[in-house]
Formats: sequence, structure tokens, C-alpha cells
Amino acid sequence: MVQPRSPGVDGGSGGGYRWVADGGRRAAGGGLRGRLDALRELIALSRTRLDGRTLEGAGRVLETADERYRLSGEHTVVAIAGATGSGKSSLFNALAGANRSQVGPRRPTTAEPVACVWPGSRPGAEGLLHRLGVPAHRRHTPADGSSELHGLILIDLPDHDSSATEHRAQVDRMLELVDAVIWVVDPEKYADAVLHERYLRPLAGYAEVMFVVLNQVDRLPGDAADQVVDDLRRLLDEDGLALGEHGEPGAAVLALSAATGRGVGELREALGQFVAERGAADRRLAADVDAAAERLRSVYVAQSQVGLTEQARAEFDDRLAEAVGAVATGRAAERDWLRYAERACGSPWARMRGRRGSRWGAGGAGAGATGVGAFTGAGGPTGTGRTDGGRAGAPRARTGRSGAGRGDGGRTAAGQTCGGRNEAGRMEAGRNEVGRTGAGMTGAGRAGVGRAGSGRSGGGRAALWRNGARRGVVGRQGMSGHLPPAGAAAGGGGEPAVDGRAAARPVVEQAVRTVAAEASHGLPAPWAQAVREAADRGAYGLPEALDRVAADAEESLRGGPAVKPRWWTVAASLQGLLSVLQVVGLLWLLGAVTGVGEGAAWFSGLLPAVVGSVGGPTLAWMCRVVARGPARRYGQDAERRLRSAAAGCGRARVLEPVAAELLRYREVREQYAVASGA
Repeated sequence: MVQPRSPGVDGGSGGGYRWVADGGRRAAGGGLRGRLDALRELIALSRTRLDGRTLEGAGRVLETADERYRLSGEHTVVAIAGATGSGKSSLFNALAGANRSQVGPRRPTTAEPVACVWPGSRPGAEGLLHRLGVPAHRRHTPADGSSELHGLILIDLPDHDSSATEHRAQVDRMLELVDAVIWVVDPEKYADAVLHERYLRPLAGYAEVMFVVLNQVDRLPGDAADQVVDDLRRLLDEDGLALGEHGEPGAAVLALSAATGRGVGELREALGQFVAERGAADRRLAADVDAAAERLRSVYVAQSQVGLTEQARAEFDDRLAEAVGAVATGRAAERDWLRYAERACGSPWARMRGRRGSRWGAGGAGAGATGVGAFTGAGGPTGTGRTDGGRAGAPRARTGRSGAGRGDGGRTAAGQTCGGRNEAGRMEAGRNEVGRTGAGMTGAGRAGVGRAGSGRSGGGRAALWRNGARRGVVGRQGMSGHLPPAGAAAGGGGEPAVDGRAAARPVVEQAVRTVAAEASHGLPAPWAQAVREAADRGAYGLPEALDRVAADAEESLRGGPAVKPRWWTVAASLQGLLSVLQVVGLLWLLGAVTGVGEGAAWFSGLLPAVVGSVGGPTLAWMCRVVARGPARRYGQDAERRLRSAAAGCGRARVLEPVAAELLRYREVREQYAVASGA
């Protein structure tokens, strides 16, 4: 009935001890050493992500391993455990060959652990006994000193179901320190619920360092012993305890009688093979690591594949581009390029009319608007009446600039902040600042009420009025949600400008929440929380950073194209020539009409006048048609630059910290896989 374990079986733990130079200390061999190192690295990487209670069990395993490997590797510590009256002390004495442990009817009989040491080839048993807490007067040697058990330290434990609480606590403590256990059961209590539910079932992973012995079989008649053994095997199988059968690793189940000596020799033989392998400590520690890894499984193993997909990154970039108004900026740049081209290629008379219209527009806050696409004035693009889609759904307004004695179409921004600061009406001698929001302004939040005179009505910054010595700036909407008082930065009608920054903030916040949810999907709870916290930290200054990006982009577009196409110069020269022809022809006709010249010479003046008058508008129309392609490319390039800048800002502040957390999780997941033996 004995199923001895094969000498070569080590349960995948690396195969026993490896001695070092001092003859007493040794390191874990093979795979177990790697698993312990991985578990140590796992704890180090997880300290800032997991609470101490979660890692406490794994830390104890490492401490136990370090302590065990500092002690003798030539000795194997085997404890005999059992219930009251199971006969474990009798079995201890039978193996020792003498009465070393007290036996009697009084319960409990064994109050302190008793040790019997079979000397090994090297000393070191004292350190192990001191670690176990076995009193010196309870340490014995066997009577026969049989060589087959050399290196064995046999411990007789108190009853695990003792009525004395300190006895049960002592059993539990020593079961965590010994290398192997012989569980002794009797025919009456082999199915005891306390034994199975408190010990055998939770310790099922330690089957390779376990013996289960049915004692007192001499009390069973006939073949009843075999029936009880079969039923015991069934119960052990239900407990999840692997049984060592047919050379497979697992617990050995034996039937014997310590009183008569029946089957004791088989147990002695099995113990001799077990001790000779010198691998019990490694197997025990490997089982400890398995148990620790199983307890940590829920905080390291993801439910699904984790990480940020390219689609999630692209959607995050798109939301940030929406927040800074990349599309609206590109369209605005395209229209500006067309207006610059129209001004450069237009007739001198159109430019003169543009200057006059620009002065009217700046003084009258919108008076003199000539229509979408008209480019007037030498001072810059005015685009009176132009509208486009606001950034992040927020309207944007601009007014022209009215100076002392001069009006032009220069761009002015309202509500623009630097480092989170708001301006509300800068005076010549100083400036008056109004409240700031806690999270700052986003590019999408630049809003206003339409560009008048020389400004834009489009998706961007809030309205601004300048005249001579005073400039009013629309302040940022406060956290309370109140806008500046009516008239504080109003347009010509006295209505307050609308600040869209508050409208853009939800766009940024939603983008961050979405990418954090995508990155943390499927992660164990502590790591998902770490990913969300990393995203939140990056999002804290993201609106201000996006605002600076959008402000820089607008500033770079303020002066129009950096390089003017050569054909603008050619077209301007032709417009000048046609204007000269027009003037000469008109003067010629005037002379013919007034009699200064010959009356028949009027036809000679009509031809250049017609060519100059018709050729100028025709050339301007052709230039507008030709300019559409380059203008579109210019706008697309401006949109691409702003989109790229916003994406870089989001990448540096949100995506990279999130990716760092995911990388840390992958590192600990790899270490967990090694530690768990997967």
C-alpha cells in the first residue's frame, strides 16, 4: 500500500540544494532561484501601486526562503501532525526506535514539540531546531542511528485539535517552517471536518511534501483497512490533494500500526528516499511561492489584452485638435491667403478703396463691411462679415483696430492668457485683471461675437476693442460660470462677447477620460487606478498648454504667408501697367472731348482705356481662380501644424505617463509569470 515517490521528482523546483564554499549555506537551485528573484522584483515594482497587506504574504515567503537557505541543506525537517488520540507520538517513537515522546491516556499528551535528529554528514541541525523553537531538553537522537535516515529531523507536534489554544497556535506556526509533514489519522477521525477544511484542503498545493498515514489499522477486522484507505483517498481527492501514484508526484498514502509495527518499515523506507533527495526544502518553498502567486493573481492578471490601440491614440489626437480649433484655423488661414493674394493682385484703385473701407470699419465697429472674400486695405486682411465654424463649437469674434488717425485690418485677440492670466482692460498706465479659472483656457475656448470692420467672425478668440489709449479684453469665464458684465467688452451693439473656453474644457476632459478608460480596460483594479491617476495628473495643466499652442499657431499666421509667390509680383506689375493704360486712355479721351487734342483722336484713347478698365478686373479674377489651390494647401498645412502641436502636447502630458504605467504593468506581469511558474 505504499506509493514511494520517485527519487528524481522535484516538482519543477530546480532539483535540490546547491552547496556553497562554507559547507553550510546554499542557494536555491535552478528554477526556484529564478522564481524567488522574480517574486522579489515583483514586490519592489509594486510597492507604490499595491497596499502593504496585499504584498505581505509574498514578503513572508521571501523572508522564509532567505532564512531557510541560511541554514543547513543537509537536513530535512519532517513534522508528525495529527489529532488527539491518533497515535502520532507512538509513530514518532516507532521511527526513533525508543520512547522519545510521552505516550499516555491523558489528553493532550504532547504539550511541547519533541525532536529526534539523525546526524547528517555535516553539522547544522542546531540552527534548524532553534528556528523551530524546540526546547533543548526535547531534542533527542534515535536509538539505532540507522543510516537510511541520515539528515532527518523528525518533530512530534502537539495535537492540532487540542483544547489548549497555545498548542494549536504552535502547530500552525511550525507547519509554516517545516520542510514536510506526516499527517497521522485513525479509523475513527480520518474524515474529521477540522482536519480537512482547516489543513488538508488549504494545503493541497503542498502534496509533494506530504505523507498521509492511516494509523491503528490493527483495530480493523479483515479487509476493512483497505476500504478505509480507499475512502481516505477519495476524501483527499475531493480536497484537491494530488496523490503520488504510479510514479507521479504527490502525497504518499500509507496504512500502518505504530503499536504492532505493521507498515512502519514501509514508512521508514519512503522517508529514507525522501530525505536522500535533499530536495524537500526546495519543494516546500516552491509550494509557498505557488500559494503566494495564486493569492496575488487577481491583482496581476488582466482580464483581457491591455494597452492603447492606434485607434484610441488617433481619437485622442482628434479631440485635442477639435479643442484647439485646428480645422477652423486651417480654414481661416486659407481665407487669409486668398485675401492676401487678392490684395497683392488687385488693381491700385481696389487697394485705395480697401484703405478707406478699413478706416470706416475700425471706427464704426462693423460699418463698411463689403462682403465675404473681399480683401481691402493695405494694412492687412479685413474679411468683413466673414464667418466660420467656431473652435469646439464656440463662436469667435474680432474687431478691428482703430488707432489715432490710422485704421487698418490687423488681427487682435481677446481673452488670450499667458500662464493662466486674464486681462480685463489694459490702460496706458496699468492694467486691470479679472478672475482666472482653476484649469485655464483651452484653444477651443477662444470665443467671441464676430469680427467687425477688419476682424473675423469665426471659431476663435473673444472680441477685443482697441482705440488709442485704452484696450478692453474679454476675461475668462470664472468657475462660477458667470460671464463678464454686459458692455464690459461688447461689440458695437453693446452686447458682451461670449467666452468659449468653458465650452472647450469638457472637450479636453472627455478626451482624457476616454483615453484613460481605453488604457485601463481589462487591467486589475490597482493598475487601472494607477493609469487613471497618471492621466488625471497629465490633464491638470493640459488646457493651459493647449491654449499656448493655439496662441502660438495664431501668432505664426498673423503676418500671412512667410514667402510670397513670385506670380503675385508679376500680377501686381501687370495691374500697374493696366492702370497706367487706363489713366492714359482716359486722359486722351478727356483731351479729345475738351478740344485740347484733335477730335478724331478719341478712338486712339478709347482702346487703352477699355483695355485698362476691363483687363484689371479680368486679371484679378484669374488670380483668384489660380490662388485657390495654393490657398487650400496653405490652410491644410496650418491645420496640420496646429493638430501636430496639440497632439504632441497631449502625448507629452497624458499619453506618455499612461504608457509608462502600462509598461510598468507589463514588467510586473512578466515577473509574475516567472514567479508563478507559468
